[in-house]
Amino acid sequence: MRILCTNDDGIHAPGLKIVEEIARALSDDVWIVAPELDQSGVSHSLSLNDPLRLREVGPRHFAVRGTPTDCVIMGSRHILGEKMPDLVLSGVNKGRNVAEDVVYSGTIAGALEGTILGIPSFALSQEFSIETRHAPLWDTALKFGPGILRKVIDAGVPKNTVINVNFPACTPDQVKGVRVTRQGKRNLGFLKVDKRHDGRGNPYFWIGFERAAMMDAPAEGTDLAALAARYVSVTPLRLDRTDEAFSEELTATLK
Repeated sequence: MRILCTNDDGIHAPGLKIVEEIARALSDDVWIVAPELDQSGVSHSLSLNDPLRLREVGPRHFAVRGTPTDCVIMGSRHILGEKMPDLVLSGVNKGRNVAEDVVYSGTIAGALEGTILGIPSFALSQEFSIETRHAPLWDTALKFGPGILRKVIDAGVPKNTVINVNFPACTPDQVKGVRVTRQGKRNLGFLKVDKRHDGRGNPYFWIGFERAAMMDAPAEGTDLAALAARYVSVTPLRLDRTDEAFSEELTATLK
């Protein structure tokens, strides 16, 4: 099995080494194609107005000055030659990708691009707590990642589905199990704009997150609830975002 690994945290991110270890537990044909710089939050952006610079950083390890989407396209359509990858792994992200994160996440986008190209694809993320923010518990992803991937691959990944895997912010022995979940939802106040001033008194802004809003009790069955209860969350995400129920209602309305 030929595996293409990417991420959105950049070619030197610790999580990229973790996803490579997970990949090597499944195969010895592993390729790394990751962004030259941190691309967190770029979502599924594709570089159309700027050239892509490619740098080989080691055997089967490449850095692309572009987005995770660019990396998957470069890897599968150019770097790997005529033999396409059989699997795309995106991550392991430093921080969870749940709820609304899946819309913004470059990690999810890397896996989505693999799915668009017809390749079974997984997004992998390691949650951290306030205490582990600067030292995420990567061993949790390492222990549970390979087994989960094997089982899902054996079961078969639907053609237009991305598998979003999030590991809880606890040690491997504290993990209670694995739950298949749905995408959760935070309250509408989780985003904030932080206004500051530079040395000359000119205003500038940071987009951030309200910690209190993120502490709301999550709905049962969601990715948020699973992580809060120390379960690995596995969420199948569909590429087709059509709202079937409203589509039928809209058809009747617009007749």
